[in-house]
Amino acid sequence: MVLGLESPAPLIKVEIWLRGQSLASFKPGTVYVVEFWATWCSPCVAAMSDLVQLQEKYKNSGIEVLGVAVHERAQTVDEARNNLDAWLTEKVPNLNYRIGLDYTREMKKLWLDPSFSVGIPTSFVVDRDGRIAFVGLPTQLADVLPKILTGGWRTSDEAKAAQAEWIAENERMEREWRARSPD
Repeated sequence: MVLGLESPAPLIKVEIWLRGQSLASFKPGTVYVVEFWATWCSPCVAAMSDLVQLQEKYKNSGIEVLGVAVHERAQTVDEARNNLDAWLTEKVPNLNYRIGLDYTREMKKLWLDPSFSVGIPTSFVVDRDGRIAFVGLPTQLADVLPKILTGGWRTSDEAKAAQAEWIAENERMEREWRARSPD
């Protein structure tokens, strides 16, 4: 199954919520930014301050940001949780959005793989109807979110072009990675 524009949002399968209350499902009427990231990913870390600002800016507009840590380098889930908790405390003391840990990679399987997302950071926007309105980079959110809030983005030509560009770029990255890696 392909996950893209207008697809129903997949389930939330986060094992551990480290910041904010746990979230089991999307609430109709709320727009969600679901950000996949890792502590070792420099662009992911750089995007966190922008996400803090977006959460603050849109907190009264029905937008919630969720961070999902994927690909954390640890031998056990407890080690991953402890490392992530310490990292968040030190590096992002002003964090104002939920952070979950995807140690089993269920969220990766449900979200990243079917959307042709081969790298992180990757941002998804789930609109008020519970459908995917955007898949792309967090640097694009400041431009895209106002358009999603007005309601016309998901079916627009601009949204379709952004999705096609995202898929093409990720297919290119995957080809490059495969060409560099031994069989």
